[in-house]
Amino acid sequence: MSEPLEGRVALVAGATRGAGRGIAVELGAAGATVYVTGRTTPARRSEYDRPETVQETADLVTEAGGTGIAVPTDHLEPQQVKALVDRIADEQDRLDVLVNNIWGGETLFEWDVPVWEHDLDKGLRLLRLAVETHAITSHHALPLLLRHPGGLVVEVTDGTADYNRDTYRNSFFYDLAKSSVLRMGFSLGHELGPRGATAVALTPGWLRSEMMLDHFGVREDNWRDALDRVPHFAISETPRYVGRAVAALAADPDVARFNGTSLSSGGLAREYGFTDLDGSRPDAWRYLVEVQDAGRPADVTGYR
Repeated sequence: MSEPLEGRVALVAGATRGAGRGIAVELGAAGATVYVTGRTTPARRSEYDRPETVQETADLVTEAGGTGIAVPTDHLEPQQVKALVDRIADEQDRLDVLVNNIWGGETLFEWDVPVWEHDLDKGLRLLRLAVETHAITSHHALPLLLRHPGGLVVEVTDGTADYNRDTYRNSFFYDLAKSSVLRMGFSLGHELGPRGATAVALTPGWLRSEMMLDHFGVREDNWRDALDRVPHFAISETPRYVGRAVAALAADPDVARFNGTSLSSGGLAREYGFTDLDGSRPDAWRYLVEVQDAGRPADVTGYR
């Protein structure tokens, strides 16, 4: 049997690690050809100085059943992004799914530091990486996506529109960046909907990314060892969970019903019936409101 995304072409911008890698792999598992971008290659690391490379992500896409194509790209450089899109147009003559997942701000924001005390250069760099990159990529990629009806754009952020509307996200710059990306999903929905395409904003829950696992000194196979120190980490999810959310959206012929909206991995798991790799179905954003932010003891009963 053919896979649901066989013959479809996706670009996951910001796919070296974390959510981007999980999304790329799950699109590959559904049969797509996936172009993956990032700044870390075997020859050069980004300022994160981490070992994961965009080529490794492409290999994982292919191993999952798709076709992974790595194109090292700095999405702050418009000419590099234009060259990337021109390559996809030349090789595929189509783009069906664009995932704007570029971030790169983990080392730049300062928790619970007011804007007048926050390092200004770091804050402005964060906004460029988190917002400007998405705008540059959409500017160059959307004409190709609109060549064929039914295209999908996914703006990956942190937090749902409801949660971020009511919750200060610990830093002026972080709050602004993540809320801006939510608004991009809304704005692109207005621009793409009448032209036969769909745009959404999508958030994972508490992500067990490579960086998060390292931060807590655990691996994916023993991540629960961190629960003694961070009990609410029990609601966390793998990057593949949000990847399955994107794959489900891309395969849905009625995806336009979500146009311009804010979605979450946990909410889409209920909608489409997929699970995380361990067979659970974590619903992090409901948990955060009803348990963690409410000051209740950690207990994921009913939330995964």
